[in-house]
Amino acid sequence: MALADQTYGFFIPTVSLMGVGCSKETGAQAKALGATKLLIVTDAGLSKMGVAGQIKEQLEAAGLQAVIFDGAEPNPTDTNVHDGVKVYQENTCDGIVSLGGGSSHDCAKGIGLVIGNGGHIRDFEGVNKSTKPMPPFLAINTTAGTASEMTRFCIITNTDTHVKMAIVDWRCTPNIAINDPVLMVGKPAALTAATGMDALTHAVEAYVSIIATPITDACAIKAIELIAKNLSAAVANGENLEARDRMAYAEYLAGMAFNNASLGYVHSMAHQLGGFYNLPHGVCNAILLPAVCEFNLIACPERFADIAVALGENITGLSVTEAAEKAIAAIRKLSKSIGIPAGLKELNVKEQDLKVMAENAKKDACQLTNPRKASLEQVIDIFKAAM
Repeated sequence: MALADQTYGFFIPTVSLMGVGCSKETGAQAKALGATKLLIVTDAGLSKMGVAGQIKEQLEAAGLQAVIFDGAEPNPTDTNVHDGVKVYQENTCDGIVSLGGGSSHDCAKGIGLVIGNGGHIRDFEGVNKSTKPMPPFLAINTTAGTASEMTRFCIITNTDTHVKMAIVDWRCTPNIAINDPVLMVGKPAALTAATGMDALTHAVEAYVSIIATPITDACAIKAIELIAKNLSAAVANGENLEARDRMAYAEYLAGMAFNNASLGYVHSMAHQLGGFYNLPHGVCNAILLPAVCEFNLIACPERFADIAVALGENITGLSVTEAAEKAIAAIRKLSKSIGIPAGLKELNVKEQDLKVMAENAKKDACQLTNPRKASLEQVIDIFKAAM
């Protein structure tokens, strides 16, 4: 997929910890970054459950101080970011720990960008708009989906326009990423399904991206294989630690893939649904994924045939196109089996909003690497196909 006259970078945290119990190293890792007083950025749920308190205790046991900011909302907003900036400054913090899923990590990235560079979070929409480093940043993941704990992507909703701003900046990559499956055990089945399909979308879009490389291909295909084998088990039994651990690796590998190969129209369109209706990102991705894949199929059928194999499909004796179509059918089957809504109508998406969302999707940075270019009408048609 890569073009011969282009060069490619590879972005990843300096340290990544995986495996059962690895979150116990939070204090030591934060201390190694040189921080002395850390802002823990999380959501109200994890704060109420006491998980944020546990991380605070670990930091204090390492001789550090910590303050909890639990204002990261689902689909975090620019208001959330600047509320966090205020808490950081008022408490004279010098480091950040994000705890949760993509919302907490993205909110923390936004806080770090503003603390390091000044200005407003809206100033950083686009690619590499920052000029100064963020404070020391450690990300602790509690869901197997977004991979925001290890990426350079930060998605923040503009409260004036209700559009999700895509911030892509290597400086907002966490210094340390922690994926402890123990923190993922017991998550609700619906959340597990949505985040798992988010990870699958990352892997699929990265694999068919026009800037995919052999490194991102390897990460994407392995992620798809792990998701095919373990997502259903994790949804069926949230206490299944082995399935949780494999899904943690899957979402991280998918993150490695899209952090470097970027994404496509699924994400550029899902961002609009999240901004307009405040819908769960993973669910939007899952519903849009088959429709976008059908649109993209003619651009790279061989790639979709590879995806079919990774999903466990037998393509012996099939043409490339037939094999590619099996991949899309397998994605639909997996979504249905784990309880993903059948279409956007079930989420109360209105057809009269499709045109403006399509217009905004065409401006989203993620669409730049989609393998097939779409007109405005074609994006609207993809939305309609997903209804």
